[in-house]
Amino acid sequence: MSESDEEGGEEYLFKIVIIGDSAVGKSNLLSRYARNEFNPHSKATIGVEFQTQSMGIDGKEVKAQIWDTAGQERFRAVTSAYYRGAVGALIVYDISRRTTFDSVARWLDELKTHCDTTVARMLVANKCDLETIRDVSVEEGKTLAEEEDLFFMETSALDSTNVKKAFELVIRDIYNNVSRKVLNSDTYKAELTVNRVSLTKTETDASKQTRNFSCCSS
Repeated sequence: MSESDEEGGEEYLFKIVIIGDSAVGKSNLLSRYARNEFNPHSKATIGVEFQTQSMGIDGKEVKAQIWDTAGQERFRAVTSAYYRGAVGALIVYDISRRTTFDSVARWLDELKTHCDTTVARMLVANKCDLETIRDVSVEEGKTLAEEEDLFFMETSALDSTNVKKAFELVIRDIYNNVSRKVLNSDTYKAELTVNRVSLTKTETDASKQTRNFSCCSS
C-alpha cells in the first residue's frame, strides 16, 4: 500500500494499449519495461495480459495499466473491449519487416474507430538492434509520425534501448492531457480536436527528443 493510498492522496490510473502486427515484439517491450525481462523464444500471447507500473509525476502517483493484444492481432483484428477506456497507445512495427510498417495505417484506423481522439499515441520502431537487416529507415518512421501527429521512438526490447523512455513519455503525455482537461474542462474537447498537433509539436522539448531517440542511426 503506497502512502498516497493510505492518505487518500491523488492517484491516477491510465490504461495504455500496445498494438501492431504479430511478432513485432509487443510482449517483450512490455516485459522489458515492467519486469526488465526479455524472452528470445517468446510465443504469441494467449489470453488477456497486462502489467501495472507506477511512476511519480508532480508529487502524484500515476499508475499505467499496460495491455498486450493477447494474440488477437493474428486474426487481423482486436476486439473493441481491448481498446475500451484506453487513453494511450503504442503502435509498434519491426524495423526489419516492412510489412509491419505498412500495417501501421490499419492499426491507426482501428485505434481511431474504437478510441477517443484524446488518446496519446506513439509510433514505436522496435528491434533497432537489427540494423544490419533494417528494412524501414529512421526517416520513414519519423515522416509517418509527423504526418499522423504521433510521438516517435526507435526501441530495442532486446538491449533495452529507449524502452523505458517510450512508455514514460506516453504516460507523461496522458498525465499532461488530463491536467489540461481539468484546467480547461469546458473547452478542452473542442481545442483538442482543432489543435491535435499541439500534443506533440508545441512542447518543444518533447519534439526535440523525438529526433534524438532513434538508435543505430550511425
